[in-house]
Amino acid sequence: MTVLVTGASGLLGGAVARVLVERGEAVRTFQRRPSGVVGAEDAAGSLIDAAAVADALDGVTGVVHLAAKVSLAGDPAEFEAVNVGGTGLLLDAAERAGVSRFVQVSSPSVAHSGSSLVGVGAEPADPARARGEYARTKAASEVLALARDRGPSSSDGGRGFSVVAVRPHIVWGPGDTQLVERVLDRAASGRLPLLGQGAALIDTTYLDNAATGIAAALDRADDVHGRAYVITNGEPRTVADLLAGICRAGGVEPPRWRVPAGLARAAGGAVEALWSVRPGADEPPMTRFLAEQLSTAHWFDQRATRADLHWRPAVSVDEGFRRLAAHYGGTAR
Repeated sequence: MTVLVTGASGLLGGAVARVLVERGEAVRTFQRRPSGVVGAEDAAGSLIDAAAVADALDGVTGVVHLAAKVSLAGDPAEFEAVNVGGTGLLLDAAERAGVSRFVQVSSPSVAHSGSSLVGVGAEPADPARARGEYARTKAASEVLALARDRGPSSSDGGRGFSVVAVRPHIVWGPGDTQLVERVLDRAASGRLPLLGQGAALIDTTYLDNAATGIAAALDRADDVHGRAYVITNGEPRTVADLLAGICRAGGVEPPRWRVPAGLARAAGGAVEALWSVRPGADEPPMTRFLAEQLSTAHWFDQRATRADLHWRPAVSVDEGFRRLAAHYGGTAR
């Protein structure tokens, strides 16, 4: 199989591309800068450039789509253009190119409306109720992708197009700038509070597990097409425990001070309003969505994911902390 991986210059996209290369697939990556994945062919371009997308799909039979605008804040039009418009353009071009399997890498935030998610599966993506522009447009793009599913090729010669959506939840690992290094930076400068008691149980996914889970979805696309799956380690931990593990692995003190969850949500809403008028150079320090994520439970039933994808995580949360400590020079406990 020749597989196109979009967004392979990112941490997770690069990990997926390496998994596929290591098992002998012909891998082409597509993003705006070099992926750095040894053994893969880079195709440079933007997801909203129709000609570049069509060129990248030449000879491809499988697609793993990770490229997206990922941010807690930003221009809604940019999220719409990349996450929804770009996905639609890629789907159109993939069908024309004869691609048979398409994995839409989504997010559990597409089904999160602010309340706790406790032991649930992959509930329907809901753009109308998703929190924030990233979640809203990822929900819309997942709905768009799954609507294109036709399943595998039929015996009467009908051309197949098997689409499956996977939602890795809070992916982390060495070199992660989205979560790990922001946690370490904010903890080191005393800007990382616990919301409430930090007792909310949440699932996360170690990087290697997310990558192999996505590869498994590609393998199983003809059998599980038209469905969505949440991928996690299946080891819920409290927010306080997770933050402490990351901080110790990075050699900084875990957060000690607390902010009431309700106050954090109100502050997050105010920061969002300010950022929409006068955005800062980096991510906002708090948003309503982030406050909800840090103060409500969100852990998922993994039985269908593991059974249907024929996959299990290989790296535990504690082993992940040990690998972080080896990378950053801290301690695992």
